[in-house]
This record gives sequence, structure tokens and C-alpha cells, in this order.
Amino acid sequence: MSRTALRICPLCEATCGLTLTIDGTRVTGARGDREDVFSRGFVCPKGAAFGAVDGDPDRLRTPLVRRDGELREAGWEEAFDAVAAGIRPVVERYGPNAVGVVLGNPNVHTMAGALYPQVLIAGLGTRSLFTASTVDQMPKHVSSGLLYGDANAIPVPDLDRTDHLLLLGANPMESNGSLCTAPDFPGRLKALKARGGTLTVVDPRRTRTAKLADRHLAIRPGTDALLLAALAHTLFEEDLVDLGDLAPHVQGVAELRYSIGDFTPEAVAGPCDVEAPVIRALARELAAAPTAAVYGRIGSCTVPHGTLASWLVDVLNILTGNLDRPGGALFPQAATDRTPRPAGPGHGFALGRWHSRVSRHPEAKGELPLSALAEEIDTATPEGVPIRALVAVAANPVLSAPDGARLDKALDSLDFMVSVDPYLNETSRHADVVLPPPPPAQSPHHDFAFNTLAVRNQVRYTRPAVPLEPGRMAETEILARLTLAATGLHGADPSAVDAMVIDQTLGKAVREEHSPVHGRDPRELAAQLHGVNGPERRLDMMLRLGPYGDGFGVRPDGLSLDRLLAHPHGIDLGPLRPRLPQPLKTASGRVELLPPPIAADLPRLRQALRERPDGLVLVGRRHLRSNNSWMHNVPALTGGTNRCTLHIHPEDAERLGVRDGADVRLKGAGGEVVAPAEVTDGVRPGVVSLPHGWGHDRPGTRLSHAAADPGVNVNQLLDGSLLDPLSGNAVLNGVPVAVTALTGSS
Repeated sequence: MSRTALRICPLCEATCGLTLTIDGTRVTGARGDREDVFSRGFVCPKGAAFGAVDGDPDRLRTPLVRRDGELREAGWEEAFDAVAAGIRPVVERYGPNAVGVVLGNPNVHTMAGALYPQVLIAGLGTRSLFTASTVDQMPKHVSSGLLYGDANAIPVPDLDRTDHLLLLGANPMESNGSLCTAPDFPGRLKALKARGGTLTVVDPRRTRTAKLADRHLAIRPGTDALLLAALAHTLFEEDLVDLGDLAPHVQGVAELRYSIGDFTPEAVAGPCDVEAPVIRALARELAAAPTAAVYGRIGSCTVPHGTLASWLVDVLNILTGNLDRPGGALFPQAATDRTPRPAGPGHGFALGRWHSRVSRHPEAKGELPLSALAEEIDTATPEGVPIRALVAVAANPVLSAPDGARLDKALDSLDFMVSVDPYLNETSRHADVVLPPPPPAQSPHHDFAFNTLAVRNQVRYTRPAVPLEPGRMAETEILARLTLAATGLHGADPSAVDAMVIDQTLGKAVREEHSPVHGRDPRELAAQLHGVNGPERRLDMMLRLGPYGDGFGVRPDGLSLDRLLAHPHGIDLGPLRPRLPQPLKTASGRVELLPPPIAADLPRLRQALRERPDGLVLVGRRHLRSNNSWMHNVPALTGGTNRCTLHIHPEDAERLGVRDGADVRLKGAGGEVVAPAEVTDGVRPGVVSLPHGWGHDRPGTRLSHAAADPGVNVNQLLDGSLLDPLSGNAVLNGVPVAVTALTGSS
């Protein structure tokens, strides 16, 4: 007999609600949940393929432990014994920084990934932390930290109410959005157009999003910050700056005006390849719109001036009075956010509290650049010990970081490595222990991270749709046991990790005067928590302490786990609302419009006014049916347009003798790859595009479908030396490459 169960989709940032069809313990279908308070029945091809992702036969079912040089199936106890025996001697001999931790993008798509890695890192005491953020969105965290004092205070465009949306480096018609959680992003863009609004897209490719736009600016890659600076300059020059209600909360306006004096539309027109009158017209339209929002994403982050571009996105929202107002860009309020503290000065945000050992890269948000991982393993220096052990959780940096060939070799030199991963992939194949989490249908789901970026305040939770299979272990227990094994507490009850976090959180909450539980007994509060296990009790605690919570009985109509479980399709908490000055944690208690690190980096942007790159430059691209390197092993999500081809403009193809479908060689600073050409005017002249996440051709993996059509690793064209200096983010777009037609290919 078939049955149905609800599940929040974990396959991209849109977090759509699904209704799964289940036969026995197998997911046989997935459709959009029409009663979901956030997604209202929308589903994309990834969500529709949930059953195929969940039931992929190549998913590992039991742990693997390396014996006599080979990874072999093992029991859970043996696996965690091996973890403790591998990591603890490294810590005791070399110190905690000799243990590296790498967190991949899928961590933010699971409850376990949200609840446990920070406990692991704190328990280890290591500063050798690397995550996918530094090949993606770290510039936005850094600019937000500098502007608002909180690296996680990221305003999102109010898509459903704005009159003018300016998108840079984003293709939400394909990606479903990023750092802006919005189910049916395509439908929201079409609704903007239907109500008479304006959509402007800045992108070197004529993407599906660009085709929908009222105006598409095919900018030269890597010059987003110059364009944005010229827009801000025009607002000042033409007396179009109007902070409105923001004025009391902002400092540094006059200093900002002086600092961008060189970035006139005429000065940036050449480098950007956008005419000055077009830049001025766009600035006037932003200022004249009843409401407007500027939104930049990965294309404007993974460039040499990614932090400056991310900063200038918010600068434009501020100068037009559109920050923190309906129809502009607002700060979401997630149900599991900490209890809002009273407005006032905070500790602010600091960069460079420590540095990487080899290249002396400054930390940002507690992280070192993922691009530096290989050298931190394979290079000795007098300053400290190289990384000798590595913990990789849902991470595949051999494909996702620059120069995977070097990292491939470096991983083989480690004393010990453990991977938490459902697949034996290009990175986990190097591990001494692989701990496989169960398929998503067998896991609970709440979006801790993405609700802090959602375009509407809401809260949803789904318990496992399918019971754990015999021999499986919940991902939450895997990470709890990993934490204990790595921190010298191997063998302790894994529930001790949750109990410790609950005790620490409640102990702090009762001491905070603004907390709803101030002055109460934390043991009495802990006894009131509900849930079938530690993770649910932690969720209950966060909901009850959060901005909509019941405060452990203080607000009877507030949120708790019990109330959330009574609403299986979620609870709508309303549209985004103005929140300033409460989110500000700067030392001044105001938006600091021109932070010193930003001001110090502006001379580098001025140098870019004189740059005119010749030759071809490379940009990436995303596919609707893919998410980084996750999904190429699922037949339903590959083929068709989801192919690893090099997009090249007809003019460049003719000049280089490249034929459509023929193989070409691409060469960059980090190496070379061979890929089939796809001649298209969807990319501007002088630019070529190769998608991210491919390159499944290494031996020793168990990705049968992906290996049959492996594609090539675009990041192998990069040597890892190009970084945005403020954030440590890898420069992945706008990098020079040489393209050569291969004679005799077809």
C-alpha cells in the first residue's frame, strides 16, 4: 500500500515543501505540497527527482574503514574506534591546529549539519577551518559584518513587494536563488513584471533570467564593483541620495561620497563595457522607483573585488532609502534566531584575528580560504605544523576548490582523514574512515540557515518520512559520535553532546536580562523541553527562546516544537518587517557605511579603472537540475541542457576555428582541460563559460552514472592564487584562459 508523507526539500536553497509517495520504505514519487505555507505547491526538477536522489544505489550503506590500503565495509563501532585512534594522537603530538575541518555546502541543507559541526570545531579547538563559503558567498558575510557588525545579518530583496529589482551575477531562473530563500523565484520575478515592476539583470551571459529582464547589461566579467560604484557616484552627483527613515541609523555618508569620487560613469564605462548614459539612466531609475532592491550573488562574489561589490550592493540600497523597508531589502527574522537583544552598540566584526600558516591569509568569520587547504597540508614552514589530519563533512573540495590535482596529492599525504559522506567521491576516496549518513527521507528537516535568508518569515519542520533502515545511523548521531571521538570523549553516550549544548544555552539565557527566561532555573527549563531525541529538544529550545517563542510559558501563544508539529505544512509568520536598529552590532550601534577595511581596499578598485583585459576570460554557470557536484550521479538530473560544455560566442569561435560540438583545449594558470564546444550567442564576445561541479573521472570512486559522463573540472584551470583579499574568497569568474581548437575532433 502506498502512503504519503511531507518533507521539506533539501536539494537547494528554495526549501520547497514536498509531498512524497512511499511504497513500503521506498520513495516512489514527489510533488509540491500545495498547502505548504511558503512554497504553495511549487517544485523544480530537483525536488521532483527526490525519490531518485534518495534511492541512488551508489549511496553507501555502511561505514568504510581502510585496512591494508583498501577501504572495506565495517561496523559503526569499529569506524568510530578508528576515528578516535586516528585523530587524538595528532592533536596530542602536534596540537589542535594540525587537525583541519572542511565543511561542504550540503551541511546547511541538513539539521545535523546545522547543529553539530560548531560543537566539533569548538571541542577540537582548531583554527584550521575551511568551508564552501570561501568559494561562494564569503564576501557577503564580510561586507555585512563590516556594515552591520554581524556577518550573518544579510538583507534580502523583498521580491513580492518591490517595484524595481536589480540583479547582478545571479540567475535565479536556473538556481532558484541563493542567499535569498524564495520558493518559486521564477514565479516571483514574473509576478514583479505582471504588476508593472522593472527587472534589470547584469550578467555577461544572456541567461534565462536575463531574457526575462526589461534591461540586460552584458557587463565584462569581474567589473561589478566598478558599475555599482558608478551608480552610487551618480546618485551623489545628481542629488538623488535620499536615506529617508534610515538617516538616524547611518554614519559615513559624506566620507563615502568623497571615497568614490573617481568612479564616474565615464571612467567605468570602458572597463565594464557599459555605456555611461546607460549607467546614469539605471541610477535614476533606482532612485525614482517607489521601492527598489539591489541583489548580487555568486557572479559578483567570486571575482577579484567580491567584498567591495557585495558592500556596494547594500550601499545602493541604503542611499536610495530602500534598506529595511517593505519593497526594498530587509533583514529576515527566523524562528530559531536568538532572543532579540535591545538595540545598541555591539562588539562589531573583526577580520584577520589569525592567519593561515603558509600564505598568511587572514581569517574571515573564523574561516581560512578553501583555496589554501592544499598548501596548509603539503607545505612546511617555521611558523607551525602542517595539517596532519582532516575531518571532511559533506565536502568534496577536490572538485569544488581551485587546483584539485594538488589537493588530490596532498590528501594522500595525511596521517589520517575521516569523511562524513553518502558517496565515495573524488575527496572521500582518500579517507581512512567514511561515515555515510542515511538518505534524506530517513532524516528530519528544519532549515536553520535558510530561514535567516527567507523572503517571508515562516517556520516548518518535518520528521523522517521513512524509518531508519537496519544498520543505518542517524546523521545527528554520526556527528555527535564523531565529535566525541575527535575530542577525547570516545565511548560517551552521544546524547551527552545535545545535553551539553542545552545546558550551556539555557545557562546563558537565564543570565541575559532581555531573555524571556531571565532569572529562572535552567534545570527546570531543560526538564520542560519536548522531543523524541536530543536534536528535537534543541529545536524546541531554540523555538521557545526565539523571537516568536513561548518563552517557556511566558507567551502562551508563542512557538514551541509541539505547536509546530501541530502544523505539518508550517506556520506563516508574516512578511518581512523593518527591524533597524535592532540587528546592528557595530561598535557605534549604527550602519557604518565606510568601514576602514573597505576604505583601505578602494585603491585596488581604482587600479581596475585602467585595466582592459585582452583575450578570453572564463565564467561559470549553474543548471536547474544540478547543485554543485551533488547530483550528477542521478540519471534524471543529467543530460539535456545539463551538460559540461564550453559556451563560446560565434565571433570567438570563428576567430579560433572552433566548431560546434568539437573538442577544445582550455588552459589556465592551474592546468588545462578538454571539453566540447557549444557555440552560442548566449555568452558575450570575449567570454567563455564552463559549468561547476563536474570532473568525475578519478579512479577509486563509486559514482557509476557520473563516471559514465564525467565532464571536466573547471576549477582545475585555477591555481588558487587569485583571492579577494578581504574575504579570502576564490576568484572563479573573469579569469584569463586560452582556448585552442583540437584538430580532428568531432
